[in-house]
Amino acid sequence: MRHILAATFSGIRDYVAAEFSLARLAWSMLCVIANVLHSKQQRYMFMFYVIRSAAPVGLIVVLFTASGCQRSEPVQWAASAQVQALAPELAATVSAAVQANSGTVLVPKMLTDVVPKLEREKYARELTLKHGQDVYMKRCVQCHGVSGDGNGPVAGSLYPRPRDYRRGIFKFTSTPYGSRPRREDLMATLDRGIVGTSMPSFSLLPRKDIESVVDYVLVLAQRGELEYQLANEAEASEELLEEDVPDYVEVVVNNWREAEISLTQPLTPQPELTPERVKLGREAFLSKGCSKCHGEDGRGHTKDNIGKDSWGHSTRAADLTSGMLHGGQEPVDIYRRIMNGINGTPMPGFKSSLESEPETIWNLVSYVLSVSNRRREGTAIPAGLIKPYAEPVEVAAE
Repeated sequence: MRHILAATFSGIRDYVAAEFSLARLAWSMLCVIANVLHSKQQRYMFMFYVIRSAAPVGLIVVLFTASGCQRSEPVQWAASAQVQALAPELAATVSAAVQANSGTVLVPKMLTDVVPKLEREKYARELTLKHGQDVYMKRCVQCHGVSGDGNGPVAGSLYPRPRDYRRGIFKFTSTPYGSRPRREDLMATLDRGIVGTSMPSFSLLPRKDIESVVDYVLVLAQRGELEYQLANEAEASEELLEEDVPDYVEVVVNNWREAEISLTQPLTPQPELTPERVKLGREAFLSKGCSKCHGEDGRGHTKDNIGKDSWGHSTRAADLTSGMLHGGQEPVDIYRRIMNGINGTPMPGFKSSLESEPETIWNLVSYVLSVSNRRREGTAIPAGLIKPYAEPVEVAAE
């Protein structure tokens, strides 16, 4: 620590000395020029013009400083509303425990990282996370916010709302319902974007940027999940014991590490998606409960097609005929949506009911792809009955 302080003070001293040296050099040059002039009057006039020219510059500097054009305060991760609602002392305890395990904005730490044995490996990891932070602050913070709370400056104008990472819930994953995403899931989302939303594709970014910013998003997600767990404990027990914190850290770490080995694989190889399978898929679509929310024509015009997601926002089942399948357009993507459901939404997984009928899943995939591609192919879509969202109120006869 003594060496760090010494280096810091040395840097400040050298900077100040350099500034004074430049100022002295400039003044000396002005004096030399003034002395070359022949008469005292010429020297006075020269210095007058120098001072008069410098005055507006000085005035501009003063005005900029007064109007706030100065070094801004460094950004900080904000505590969640749940933590802020705790008693001040308890909130400080929770925040200190989160910071001890997840670091700060200046030195972020990922809970699932294995502690490097070598100093150079530790330094390289810090550089990766800082690079990811730089990419995030340039391209993601406007929507997702500094703390990953989905409440950036433009979030209020967007529908659906940007993702709030802090519960560790991500919609489009290759893992079972309720599980955390795999790292590859987040990279896939960045590569393709989420069609039909304000989330664009970042496929043109360098691979280093994609990988680094995904790691930084994982930092925010794991930090937020730990904060949520500790805040729940503090709220319920009205205290947070220091010896209990490692247990909650272990819960969060296990959630994310388990996801890495929980890839949902199709029960059977993908068959040829034939018109016969499309027909069988429609029958399953109507009989297995899909039409309850998506409607008989796949447009989602039903009274049951409304609800709340895990973040408290209104959400609706997709209009499948729009062709905008948010979780991906590939058959395996749709297969996983049917098997796993969509995290954080009312869309359930059908693994338990369809596990004994693996071919039915592929039939449903065939039907969804057929419906979603009709507009691209220019095929007319017969309009289904638009059912009211509320049952009509019967008026009593007078």
